Amino acid sequence: MDSIQTVITGKTRLPSPPLICINILDLVREDDFTFQDLAQVIGADPSLTAKLLKVANTPYYNLSGSVTSIEKAVAILGVNIVKIIALSFVVYSEFQVEEDGSFDIDLFWRRSLTSAVAAEQIATALTGSGGNLFLIALLQDIGALLMRNWRPTDYRQLSRTALNGRAPLHHLERDFFGFDHQTAGAELFKSWNFPEAICLPIRYHHCGDDAPQQYRLAIDILEAANVLSCFYNDSHDVAKITQAKHLLTAGLGFEQHAADSLIEEVARKSGEMFVAFGINGATMKPLSQILQEANEELGAMYHSYELMMLELKQAREKAEALAQELHESNERHREMAYKDDLTQAYNYRFFQEALGQEISRSQRYGREFSLVLFDLDQLKEINDTHGHLVGSQVLVNVSRLVQKKVRATDIFARLGGDEFGIILPETDASKAGIVAEQIRRSIEASAGNITATISVGVTSYSSDHGDWDKRVIFNKADAALYMAKKTGKNRVHVA
Repeated sequence: MDSIQTVITGKTRLPSPPLICINILDLVREDDFTFQDLAQVIGADPSLTAKLLKVANTPYYNLSGSVTSIEKAVAILGVNIVKIIALSFVVYSEFQVEEDGSFDIDLFWRRSLTSAVAAEQIATALTGSGGNLFLIALLQDIGALLMRNWRPTDYRQLSRTALNGRAPLHHLERDFFGFDHQTAGAELFKSWNFPEAICLPIRYHHCGDDAPQQYRLAIDILEAANVLSCFYNDSHDVAKITQAKHLLTAGLGFEQHAADSLIEEVARKSGEMFVAFGINGATMKPLSQILQEANEELGAMYHSYELMMLELKQAREKAEALAQELHESNERHREMAYKDDLTQAYNYRFFQEALGQEISRSQRYGREFSLVLFDLDQLKEINDTHGHLVGSQVLVNVSRLVQKKVRATDIFARLGGDEFGIILPETDASKAGIVAEQIRRSIEASAGNITATISVGVTSYSSDHGDWDKRVIFNKADAALYMAKKTGKNRVHVA
C-alpha cells in the first residue's frame, strides 16, 4: 500500500504555503498583535485585499456595506472573521485545477462553500460564534483533490464506485491506498503550520467517534453541514434533507422551526458566497422553492386539479408579493439597525456592541483604548431661536465634521439627541484628550453665524483597571462630560 507520506512528500507536486498564508498564521499566533498589524499583512496583497473587502461588504458579514479598508473590516468584523476570509481566499486560489471532462472543480467548490456556510451558521446558532468552522468546512475535502491529482485514473474509479452506493468514499480510499482524503488534507495543512484546532477536525470529519473529545461537537456540526451541502448541490434527495433535519434536531438540539429557518438561510447565504468567490453561474434554490416547484410539477400531472392549482398559484403570488414587501422592509430595518437616520453616524445599539468588543479585546491583549462623549452646548437655544430644522442641520454638520476627523478604525456614533460618542482603539487618555480638543476647536471654528460649541468628557481603559464593564466606562466618561459642562462648557475634561 502507498503511504500518506507519498502524497505529502512531493510526488503530487503540492503547492507550498503561500507567503501571505504564512504571514497571517504567524501573526495571529502572537499575543500582542494589533488590528493594524493584521491589516498591514493582508494589505500587502492587493488582489487578496480587494477580494476580502468584497466579501466584507456582502450581507453575509456586514449589513451596512460600508467597509472601505482592511482596518475597518477588522474593527467591525473582528480579527477571526477577517483571518478566516483571508485564508479561505488564499487556499481557494491555490487549489484550482484544470477541467478534464471527468471532474467539475466549480461543483467541488460549491459543495465546499455550502458546507462552510452551513457549518458557520450552525455553530453560531449553538455557541454564538462560528469560530474556525467556516475555514475547516471549506478545507475538509482538499485531500480529495490531492489524491485525484496523484492517481487520477484510480481515483475516478473509486469515486464512481462510491456514487453507486457500494461504500463510503473514505472507506474505499483506505482499502485501496492505505489512507483517506481526511488524512491527506490534515497532513497537508499540518505541513503548512495550520493550528491543530483546524487540522484535527479535518482529520476526523468522517470519523467523529475516533476524534479527541474537544472536537466532537465541531465534527457533529460538519456532518450536518455536509448532508445539507449534498442535498442542495446534488440531486435534491429527500433522504438527505430528512437526515439533515434529524441531525439538527435530535443530534444538535435545534427546535424544528429553528432547523427549518437555518436550512433556508444556508441556501440564501451560500448564494451570496458563490458570488463573492467568483463561481460563475452558480445558483441555489432554498428548500421552500424546491418543494414549491415539485408541487407545481405534480400539479401538471393531474389535470382534474387545475382549479386547485390556480388557487395555489394565486396564493403563491400573494405570498411572493408579501415576501417582497417583507424583504424590502427587512432591508430598511437592516439599514436602520446600525445607522442614525439623521446624521448617518452609527447609532446607540451599534456603539454599545462595539464598546463591549473593545473592552474584551483590551482585557485579552492588554491594549488601551479611550472613550469620548460630547454634546452640543446650545442646541436648545438654537432650536428655540432658529427652529428645529436649523438645529437638526447643526447636528448633521457636526457629525460630518467629526467623521472627517476620526480614523477608519474609530467608532463614531450618535447616542441620542445632541449626544455623541467616539471609541478610540489603541489610544491613551492624553492622546484622546488631544483628539477631543481638535474636534472641539474645529466645531467652534466652523459654527458661522450660529454659535455652536461642544463640551467633551474623556476617559480611557486598559486591563490594569480591572474588570470594568460597559456601564462603568460609560459612566466615567459621562461624569467627565458633566465636569466640562459644570466648569464653563466649550471645553474638554479628561477623567
